[in-house]
Amino acid sequence: MRSFLPKSGVAAGIAVLAGIAATAALAGSDRKPVESPQVKFDKAVAGLTPGKPMTCLRERTPTSLTAIGNKLLYRASAKLIYVNETTGGCENVARGDTLITKSYGGGLCRGDIAQTVDLPARIPTGSCALGDFTPYRR
Repeated sequence: MRSFLPKSGVAAGIAVLAGIAATAALAGSDRKPVESPQVKFDKAVAGLTPGKPMTCLRERTPTSLTAIGNKLLYRASAKLIYVNETTGGCENVARGDTLITKSYGGGLCRGDIAQTVDLPARIPTGSCALGDFTPYRR
């Protein structure tokens, strides 16, 4: 059987594959190690002191909401964050999904059900029950 590839073409192909493998190895070394949810949480509340857990959050509107693992962090100000440890299932807030809550007590309360939704796709992506709200203050 005859090969129609010139020998230089085979060598060039091998060199290209070697280059791709080397590039992939280098790209992998540029990646930062993935932090555990506990490490991310510790960084988020660094310098803040936890207070007594509350069953309801009566704050008007937190300035931001983030998720770290099964915890939701409601930032009320630079000096105050309310941490809610959910039952799990609302972690997609971390990737940008919207949190929709159904509340019956005039604020967010333990036991309220929250749902995450990918708004552009209009697809529900998870749900959880809220736990107590622990204030972390500076």
